[in-house]
Amino acid sequence: MRGIIIVLLLGVMSSLGFGADSAEAALNLGMWTLLPPIVAITLAFITKNVILSLFIGIYSGSFLLGITQGKNYLFSLLGGFSDITNRVIGSMADSWNAGIILQCLTIGGLVALISKMGGARAVAESLAKRAKTPRSAQLITWVMGLFIFFDDYANALIVGPIMRPITDKMRISREKLAFIIDSTAAPIAGIALISTWVGYEISVIKDGYSLIGMDNINAYSIFVQTIPYRFYNILMLIFVASTAYFLREFGPMAKAEMRARTTGQVTSGSAAKVSPEEAAMIAPKEGVALNIWNAIIPIMVLIVGSFVGFYLNGKGYLEGAVLETVNNSPLSFYAIRETFGNADASLVIFQAALFASIVAIIMGISKKIFKFSEAVDTWVHGMKSLVITGVILLLAWSLTSLIKELGTSVYLVNALAGSIPKSILPSIIFVLGSVIAFSTGTSYGTMGILMPLAIPLANAIGGGAGLSGETLSSYIVMSIGAVLTGAIFGDHCSPISDTTILSSMGAECDHIEHVKTQVIYALVVGAITVLFGYLPVGMGISIYIVLPISVLVTILTVRFAGKSVEEVSVVKEEVELA
Repeated sequence: MRGIIIVLLLGVMSSLGFGADSAEAALNLGMWTLLPPIVAITLAFITKNVILSLFIGIYSGSFLLGITQGKNYLFSLLGGFSDITNRVIGSMADSWNAGIILQCLTIGGLVALISKMGGARAVAESLAKRAKTPRSAQLITWVMGLFIFFDDYANALIVGPIMRPITDKMRISREKLAFIIDSTAAPIAGIALISTWVGYEISVIKDGYSLIGMDNINAYSIFVQTIPYRFYNILMLIFVASTAYFLREFGPMAKAEMRARTTGQVTSGSAAKVSPEEAAMIAPKEGVALNIWNAIIPIMVLIVGSFVGFYLNGKGYLEGAVLETVNNSPLSFYAIRETFGNADASLVIFQAALFASIVAIIMGISKKIFKFSEAVDTWVHGMKSLVITGVILLLAWSLTSLIKELGTSVYLVNALAGSIPKSILPSIIFVLGSVIAFSTGTSYGTMGILMPLAIPLANAIGGGAGLSGETLSSYIVMSIGAVLTGAIFGDHCSPISDTTILSSMGAECDHIEHVKTQVIYALVVGAITVLFGYLPVGMGISIYIVLPISVLVTILTVRFAGKSVEEVSVVKEEVELA
């Protein structure tokens, strides 16, 4: 199968006309400029290891670069390692990149502090008390997942253990619990305005725009613009709520729910367990009185601090008539748009996360939850959980710089700009991202590999179609949304995804059963995403029309394709009583 995939990839590229015509634009390498991303994608399929795949992809490009500079093969092979280290160091030295890494690490530390103070668990337990029926239990699990928007790992590890006894009592299958957890982890974290994801997402967006000569764009503003185009994230959240409200299921999930309702057997197979290390990471300190304000206050400090920071930081970059207008109407929509649009998001969110961490530490010490040394240890431990994100970031930045130097995006654009209709490009990007993420089990790696190719391609195909500047901007934004949401869709289906595994553990559900019951739902929502989302917006239909229709289609699919689990269980009970 892997061999077939590789052959198909190479065959498709050959059929699209890659040749020597673009050699001058691509540093005289022709189709060889595609080697780094092809190597990274192919190895990701084969090894399932995104770090190794990115590293070897960069190394292959560094070798090519050495050959083009007149070095011999041996020197190019040896020099490849030097080139990689130089690129990684250069990536770390960039102030924007440093801010992104610090932002991710600091939010990880903040999440650990909130968890150790029992804040997230207090909120979860407060909501859980309202779960009185199968419908309310599922809807509250959904709401709880939305509340823990700031981190997908925290979501998976907190919601499951809190809700499991309640859903068991209501005869809700562990498969359904795992599905709700998984579907409110990455989908909400990926579109939240502030989360452990946003730093990475705005980073790959900024790097992608640099490949089309737009180095000064506000990546955070672009990220916000992509949210309406993140169809899979939005529709999956709607889908989960709809199944809970209507109490209707289909496919393998319907069988699991009927089994749980009629027999009381909430799980099948062997239950996946959370490891002691993972449980300790999010467990409140022993003896701590749970208080929802231990979560609400630090999170509100993070959110409010970020918004105030965006305004003040962005205002510092304004000048002339724009600054005068903002001073005259400081709270107008124009003022907010201009200040937020010019703010340095990497710096602002890092500052807000650091300030929120300090507030959390002060709260914990004042309430005698932990000592200062314990607070620092907890904060550092939380940062460690996101070190892997920093490694992927550095490699993704290095690959982007290499692709730019080799002229890969220039070659790809020249080869494909006239071959792909602009109406289907977002759908193609979404599907490709899904396949890569499914095979690798990682959203982050998929975004890092695909974004540097998607943005130049969207710019060329959209521009070549004669679009106006504003429409072209929207076309690029929807293509970016396709990369980001396609990565989450593929990750959601993948049995080797970390969030899929953690969701099984949090619900104590057999992992294979979780994957089998979830994948049908994910594929249905993925199909709606393409047919009622990316295809219509690709054809130029307004997002304000497409998004409500796609939401409606999702709700109607659950209502009319699903079978009522409650009706079946009631009939079963009546038969047994008779």
